[in-house]
Amino acid sequence: MHPSRRSFIRQTATLLGAMALHRNPAAAFPIAELPENTPEEDFWRQVRQAYSASPTIINLNNGGVCPTPRATLDALDYYNRMCAEAPSYYMWRILDQDREPLRENLAALAGVPSDEIAINRNTTEALNTIIFGLPLTAGDEVVLSRFDYPNMMNAWKQREARDGIRLVWVDLDLPSGDEDYLVDAFVSKITEKTRLVHLTHVINWCGQILPVRKIADRAHAAGAEVLVDAAHSFAVLDYKIPDLGCDYWGTSLHKFLCAPFGTGLMWIRKEKISRIWPLLSNDQPDSDNIRKFESLGTRSFPTEMAIGYSLDLHNFIGPRRKQERLHFLKNYWMERVQDVPGIRFYTNPDPKWSCAIGNFGLEGWKCTEIAGQLFDKWKIHTTTIDWQKINGVRVTPNVYTTTDELDKLVRAVKGLKK
Repeated sequence: MHPSRRSFIRQTATLLGAMALHRNPAAAFPIAELPENTPEEDFWRQVRQAYSASPTIINLNNGGVCPTPRATLDALDYYNRMCAEAPSYYMWRILDQDREPLRENLAALAGVPSDEIAINRNTTEALNTIIFGLPLTAGDEVVLSRFDYPNMMNAWKQREARDGIRLVWVDLDLPSGDEDYLVDAFVSKITEKTRLVHLTHVINWCGQILPVRKIADRAHAAGAEVLVDAAHSFAVLDYKIPDLGCDYWGTSLHKFLCAPFGTGLMWIRKEKISRIWPLLSNDQPDSDNIRKFESLGTRSFPTEMAIGYSLDLHNFIGPRRKQERLHFLKNYWMERVQDVPGIRFYTNPDPKWSCAIGNFGLEGWKCTEIAGQLFDKWKIHTTTIDWQKINGVRVTPNVYTTTDELDKLVRAVKGLKK
């Protein structure tokens, strides 16, 4: 074995061990010390070893929930066993205090002050907190899209039925690489009665990236606020929350940050915290303390504490490098099946308009037929999308996905038979 490769593998093993002990991975494996001649694919194969990825099923539905890194699983087991020994002591007197360092680390990745983010369970909880907490009254208008996530659309429909607000729907023709079209689709719906514009940063159905900042700036100019669903953009795209120019934001950490299942994050601009009612009761509901949104009752402290280990791995890889890899993997398989007869892509391959998620369909095929063959014959796990004008299969690799696995996907798509 080449000396530099032995060194690379040894350093990577040191990194994973350090993460399991919750040490700073940068001290064990500084990026600057990586051998300069390490092949790119070798680096990503070592990253794969950090994950508990199945060796028998090719998981290409990372847009749903991502596998948890091995170090995170070890931490989760450790904290669960700790709490089981004396729950009320370790949960309320020890781990409850550790949420603050975690909050600071997550805030650093998000690029916002730590007193503006709340740790919760998922995007649905984060955005529902805001949707139901906003002081809206009958006649107020909210602009949203039919490509938003169903849980969010249903929350808005509930407010419409309960409070008499008016929902103004945006119809989109996707995929699109026309920025003016995408901006105008939302801005044209804004009136003097518009109180908020709901934007999905990366649309889960097809991976379309929306020009959130430009829409947000126009919305603010018209006196409206902006809420962003970042479930499929956080830890995928290399950005900070202030880059979006929004007022409210929520995400799931069990997606591309690969944190334990049932972890999420909510951000509210500091001056707006006091006006948002908590979804669950708090003794000071009009407080400007972001922690008022964390009154969840008994919660899984081990799950929360283990987030930090997934965050360590994400920071070790680096946001920019991760985004570039995810885009590369998406285009890798799409480019190799573009000549398949009858194929149609519901995803724009341009990195400005998509990253990890790719969606394709075949003329004369139902999406369920395609996905069924992919799994039954090749053990390739995807998900089907039959929504609006999309009838396709969503393919979402992650950083642990190898090009060998995507080569198998390409062979499978080319071999589909009625």
